[in-house]
Parts: sequence; C-alpha cells; structure tokens
Amino acid sequence: MAKSQWSFRSATELSAALAAKKVSAVELAQDAIGRIERHDGKINAVCVRDFARGLEAARAADAARARGETGALLGLPITVKESFNIAGLPTTWGFPPQRDFRPTEDALSISRVKAAGGVILGKTNVPVGLADWQSYNEIYGTTNNPYHLGRTPGGSSGGSSAALAAGYGPLSLGSDIGGSLRVPAFHCGVYAHKPTYNLAPVRGHTPPPFPAMPLDRDMAVIGPMARSAADLSLLLDVMAGPDPLDMGVGYRLALPPPRHNALKDFRVLVVDSDPVLPADKDIRGAIDKLAGSLAKAGVSVARQSPLWPDFADSSRLYMRMLMAFLGAFFPPEAIAGAQAGAAQLKADNRSLAAERLRGMTQSHRDWVLDDGARAGLRAQWRGLFKTFDAVICPIMPTPAYPHDHSPDQEARRIKIDDKDYVYTDQLTWPGIATLPGLPATAIPLGLSPQGLPLGVQILGPWLEDRTPLRLAELIEREFGGFVPPPMFDD
Repeated sequence: MAKSQWSFRSATELSAALAAKKVSAVELAQDAIGRIERHDGKINAVCVRDFARGLEAARAADAARARGETGALLGLPITVKESFNIAGLPTTWGFPPQRDFRPTEDALSISRVKAAGGVILGKTNVPVGLADWQSYNEIYGTTNNPYHLGRTPGGSSGGSSAALAAGYGPLSLGSDIGGSLRVPAFHCGVYAHKPTYNLAPVRGHTPPPFPAMPLDRDMAVIGPMARSAADLSLLLDVMAGPDPLDMGVGYRLALPPPRHNALKDFRVLVVDSDPVLPADKDIRGAIDKLAGSLAKAGVSVARQSPLWPDFADSSRLYMRMLMAFLGAFFPPEAIAGAQAGAAQLKADNRSLAAERLRGMTQSHRDWVLDDGARAGLRAQWRGLFKTFDAVICPIMPTPAYPHDHSPDQEARRIKIDDKDYVYTDQLTWPGIATLPGLPATAIPLGLSPQGLPLGVQILGPWLEDRTPLRLAELIEREFGGFVPPPMFDD
C-alpha cells in the first residue's frame, strides 16, 4: 500500500489542509481507520472501536465546513483514553466486573471535544484502575510499544501514546497522577501536557460505576497528547476552563501568555539525575545534548541551583500523599496488609517503599500536616520561578522496558545502568510536578542507540502552562521532535 501523506501530520497541519480543501474529514478518518485495521493487531492500542459513529461525525464535519463553520478540532480524527466516559461505549478502567458498564452521557471534556468538531474514532487501552506504567487488563489484553513490541508503551495512557506513535490520528486525551500522561508519551516518543491541577475539569473521567459529578481528585488531572508540541495547546484550549456546574458559575479562565516567545530569552534550570533515583546514561546523554544545544541557541542554562527543592524530601512527601489518596480505594485486605507492614517499620526507615506504606495507612491528622508541607513546597517552587522560567528534568530513569505483568509491583525491579531499583520508586520523577500541581510538558528527544524513544519534561510555574508549552514548541522547531516508529512508518 502506498504511504499516506496524512498519517503522521500534525493536527495543525491537518486543520490547514482541511481548510484549504486538500483533504476531507472523511478521508482523514478513513486513513486513520485503515491504519488501525492494518496495524493494531500487533499493537493493540485501540481497545474500543467506534468507526461508524466516527465516520458519521466526519461527514458532519465536512458538511459544517461546507456551510462556512469553523471549530478548533473540526474534522480531526481523535482517540480517547478508555477511562473517559463516552455515551454508549464501555468505560471499564480495566476492571472485569465493569466490562458491561456503559455511561449514558459524555464526560465534560468529551462534550467539549465534540463541540469543537473532533472526530472520535475509539478508546485506547489502560492498565487496571489506571495504576501501572504497563497497559494491560484481562478485558482488552496487552498494548505493545510501536518501537519494540516486547516493551511497554507506558501507562496508564499507554494505549493513547501507542495510537499516536502508530499514526492513528494526531490527538488523544489522557490523564495523570503518577505520570500517566508523561510516562507513555516518553516511552512512545510523543508529546503530552500535564496541566496545572484543576485547569481541565475531570467530570466524567470517573471510575465505573460511579456517577459523573464535579469532583476534585487530589493531584489527578486530565490533559492532551499529540505528536507535535503546538497541538497540545490546540487540544488543551478545548479541554480547559472551569466546570459550568461548579467553578464556572463565577470564574472564567484567563491563562497568562508565555513568559517569552524566543528561545534566547528563556532562563532554564536543567537537572539530569538525582541519587534518590538516578537516570541512566542514555537519558543523561540526551539531557546533556539538549542543554548544550539550548546554551548555543542563547538560552540561559543552569545545571544546579540552591532554589531546587530537596528531591528526597519532596519524593517522600509525594509517596505518602499519593498513596493516601489511592489507598482510599484499595480493598480491605490490601489495607490490612499495609497496616501490618507499616506497624513493622522503624522510625528511621525513610525509604520510598516505607513512605508508601505510611501513606496508605496514615491518619487524617497526618495527612493535614503533609498538606501543609505541600503548601511549603509550592512556596519553594514560586521562589524558584522568580529566577527561572522552566525546569527540564527526566520523566523516567530509563527508556521503555520489557513487559512485566507480575502482580506485586513493589516486588518488580527495573535496571538502571545494570543496577536494580524498585519499580515503584520510578514515581519520583513524575511526582516532582504532580505533588505541587505544576504544569509539565513531555517532549521527545530522538531515539536511544537501541531505537527506543528518549525524552524529558519541562516544568513551568503554577497556571503558566503556556510557558512550558511554548518552550516545547521552540525546542521542536529548532531541534526536531517526533520520529515515526520504523516498523509502522508506512
């Protein structure tokens, strides 16, 4: 089959082609559907197909454009993480007892995507409960990395990142509390943006069978994924803004512009590793190369700063607060086991695993004290961003690793430069932005010597999402971005 000229184009490019009548929405939908039908037997990214309704939406988009109508996403093929409610389609979060749950109304973010003219083709695979950097469950099976089918695509938005890398449309929606937007973007060589906490309302991104209501889920966010940095802003602007059922009654969104529009004006702190969880030589090498390129382009680059919050302290605090939240949903037997384990901990055990146990079993009083410590951490970050405009650091310590579906994640190990580390300790690098609720943009930095995607995250100040997004665009323009996976670049 002849290579399509549209499969790996950005949403911005496709919108221009649609406006110029070089292609129709139906043709774009058919192109993406054709790729899914050809390739997804190997990748298994799109677990729920909705092609008939997608083609119907594409025909409606073409008719709307013929009438002179416009929309930010008009006619663009899009995939959506399985965890978002779409009326009439299953929302399971990978839980087998919920395999037949079908919501009757769309999530707010889905309603906004449809109102902007987006053409939704299907839903993408997730781990059970969105609680892994693998993406597998017994309902839909395992999603593979398009750059190496024997490795994870990341999680929990792993189906979305794999779909983007494989050319199944230019945009996808995901979510993030433990790196679930940024990690799969990193492992599949695409872009993602974890917005400032609560910037995009999560109503309808709801575990089944619970009702979809306005709800602040501590640290959890939804956000855009794409193959190009500029496309993140395109989708974020559709998703963002207060929920009309609560904050929207009295608030309107007015994000500040990016601090700068030229690379040479940015002041950037670059951190490539930390003893708490080192980054491997490939990640460090990619970060060093980027730092050197930025400096040559006139960026003010610092490699260390006393303003950088203590990584060990903030990581321990994040482990406790994350597991305090997630542990609220664990079955009684899991909590009982955690309580027994926590009771055996010595006071001087400050390991990250110990802090996770403490978080699962902590009192509300302890949580309130931790929340106060988080407020102090946010103040530290505000101080840092008076001197710097952005921080560049790892998303994960290694490129994508082989599938590992052993049930106890605490017993899994990852290898960093030939040394074993606890699998769940990888939470540290995503947590650096999650705990204080900061915006963070994941960008690709080419491929490792083994052909696996490399990348970093760009952290920005609270509610200044446009600053890391703009820096991501400038880095892409100057140094390149997404590289299609060789085995699916057809």
